[in-house]
Amino acid sequence: MKELLLDQISSPIGKVLLVIDDGKLCSLDYEEYEPRMMKLLQNRYGDVQLKQVDNPCEFSDLIRRYFAGDIAALDTIPVSTGGTPFQQEVWQALRTIAPGTTSSYGALAALLGRPKAYRAVGATNALNPVAIVLPCHRVVGANAALTGYAGGLERKRWLLQHEQEIMLKVM
Repeated sequence: MKELLLDQISSPIGKVLLVIDDGKLCSLDYEEYEPRMMKLLQNRYGDVQLKQVDNPCEFSDLIRRYFAGDIAALDTIPVSTGGTPFQQEVWQALRTIAPGTTSSYGALAALLGRPKAYRAVGATNALNPVAIVLPCHRVVGANAALTGYAGGLERKRWLLQHEQEIMLKVM
């Protein structure tokens, strides 16, 4: 059975669950989505045991700093997503979307050199195991509408507004 480290932190958008494997963040989800998170972890690792640890690898502190306004705090968190090579490529490309801005699924597909793969990009985005750190909340529909977010559209709206407010302060 695979042992993974777990921490739970309070945030302005609810309790956040962080799961760490070998010094890398492998899951970040919201408390009420724990069954989904566990399913994704079991699909990747098989049987898992979560060991509660306070601030593993200091990642919890970095997430708290993000919520306190230090958006760059997330940039140094190493991630381990699993997934197919295409999924990994999409998830890593999310880090190229600047805080306070958005991109469409089509634009992200084009960035990856696959302009017709916008549906596959959208489906992959929905399976992002490391929310916030790999900022899938920055991806919107072609008409800039807030579409889909595994944590709920209210959280997506909050995250985007949080980042936009912070970016306005530094300009």
